[in-house]
Amino acid sequence: MPSPLKWTLLNFIDRCNNLRSFKQIHAQLVVSGVIRDSLVVNKSVEFFGKSIDFVEYACEFLNQIHYHPSSFPFNTLIAGYAGSNMPQAAILVYRQIVQDGFLPDMYTFPVVLKSCTKFLGIGEAKQVHGVIFKMGFSCDLYAQNSLLHLYSVCGECSSASFVFDEMLVRDVVSWTGMISGYVRSGLFGEAVALFMKMDMEPNVATLVSLLVACGRLGNLGLGKGIHGLILKCNFEMSLVVSNALMDMYVKCECLYEAKRLFDELPERDIVSWTSIMSGLVQCKHPKEALKLFCAMQVSGIEPDRVILTSVLSACASLGALDYGRWVHEYIDRRGIKWDIHVGTAMVDMYAKCGHIEMALQTFSGMSHRNVFTWNALLGGLAMHGHGKEALKHFEQMVRAEVRPNEVTFLAVLTACCHAGFVDEGRQYFCQMISPCYNLAPRLEHYGCMVDLLGRAGFLVEAQDLIKSMPMPPDVLIWGALLSACKANGNVELSKQILGQLLDLESHDSGVYVLLSNIYATNERWEDVTRVRWLMKQKGIKKAPGSSVIEVDGKSHEFLVGDIDHPQKEDIRVVLNMLANQVYLEGHALKFYPDGFEGSNFY
Repeated sequence: MPSPLKWTLLNFIDRCNNLRSFKQIHAQLVVSGVIRDSLVVNKSVEFFGKSIDFVEYACEFLNQIHYHPSSFPFNTLIAGYAGSNMPQAAILVYRQIVQDGFLPDMYTFPVVLKSCTKFLGIGEAKQVHGVIFKMGFSCDLYAQNSLLHLYSVCGECSSASFVFDEMLVRDVVSWTGMISGYVRSGLFGEAVALFMKMDMEPNVATLVSLLVACGRLGNLGLGKGIHGLILKCNFEMSLVVSNALMDMYVKCECLYEAKRLFDELPERDIVSWTSIMSGLVQCKHPKEALKLFCAMQVSGIEPDRVILTSVLSACASLGALDYGRWVHEYIDRRGIKWDIHVGTAMVDMYAKCGHIEMALQTFSGMSHRNVFTWNALLGGLAMHGHGKEALKHFEQMVRAEVRPNEVTFLAVLTACCHAGFVDEGRQYFCQMISPCYNLAPRLEHYGCMVDLLGRAGFLVEAQDLIKSMPMPPDVLIWGALLSACKANGNVELSKQILGQLLDLESHDSGVYVLLSNIYATNERWEDVTRVRWLMKQKGIKKAPGSSVIEVDGKSHEFLVGDIDHPQKEDIRVVLNMLANQVYLEGHALKFYPDGFEGSNFY
């Protein structure tokens, strides 16, 4: 055959995009006698891999050319489909060619298992596993590693562990596959324990999986050890490794190291930004998270749903409603698909920022809701004093067959507390511990009930509830009871609480100040002096009060007595103008560096 004709036909196959045209080329291949040429066969196999519709014809093509002495074209065809976006086609090809008499070999099974892994075909994989055993390939390292990887990805850790334990020879891929399988299944302790038994040098993939486990376990010591191992063994600090290290430090709340790694990155991807921003939000640094979000936009990286969820959480923490609205508009403008996480974060942001109407509207517009969505709405309603509305939505939640959790009942009890619904609070507390839900109240739940009963004047019942608690009361419980004592003028009970606080060795300034104020109201100056002396002895200082205001989408925080604000002179001028205006309206108001003091003339 003239060489130019062969290359012309190969070029036609390469440009072909439909089966009808290929059939015409197929005829020319037969006539010219080059149909059995290895280059022609391989190029034809590449064409068949373009569509699942070509599977049946592909099998007929390979069988007609009697290419059985070599399994290469069959394995190539299976591998082509396994690596495509239609991995199920690889299984169809495998089944068809086996029915036509093809005997799979050690190169066939890894690509078949790869396709099963891609579409999580655990049923098909187990059938292939049986064939591997029957044909005597169960001790082949490549087949075993492929099975191990498949079972790990599909969450079948028991099957993966069985394969791993049966392996006579293991390489680093085997160990890494098992460790990553444990991590995928959330068995982080098991992953760390297996790593400790590893009898060979780990590779980068092993260490990345282990860093994920350390982050989820909060095992900072081991995480730092792995960081040191990466540096000691001169592993490449690729972006994947750097992101895994940063995520580990973030999960362990070691922000200094995470920020240092982030600042040293020569390049950053969406994962880098997501890790550091979610970490800042998680560690209660919402301002820094919003600053980084602005920097990310300047860098040209488009935020995804995960980052936007973190940004909404930061807005909720700061009460930055304008910024949260901007994120809402950005999501709609960019056509970013809402999922349950974005929707829940949006409800939480509007609810915590006090825009209850928009929170309800967003909640109603969500097609799917989970317990976290309901909790965000209920918490916002409770926080802003909408007690009846909160209880009404809780009943809707129960009717929707969404099972409430501890956070749900905390929101409900908070709603009862703020609205003064004593009977309802008792009812929901009993409902929480009933066999229907069987939830164990935490200190926060007891604190709500003590506060609710104390506000209503049921001090004895509140004391009895504290005595019945399965855990010792903390400073917040005693603080709630102290507030009730102040409201009801019960000085003697306050004195008993002081003894409890001394036993707790508490360093919370709020309860001591509250106790001092109770004594001062009743002119018990010796007790006031005693409390103040205790605070001084324990080194307890009252944290300064603060307020946050949002102007033009930027949050500004002011502390009592703070004179370091960069716009302090402008602020002072405006405050003096306001003071003069108040004076002209008939009020005496004197301005001090740390605030105002005034009294009504009338």
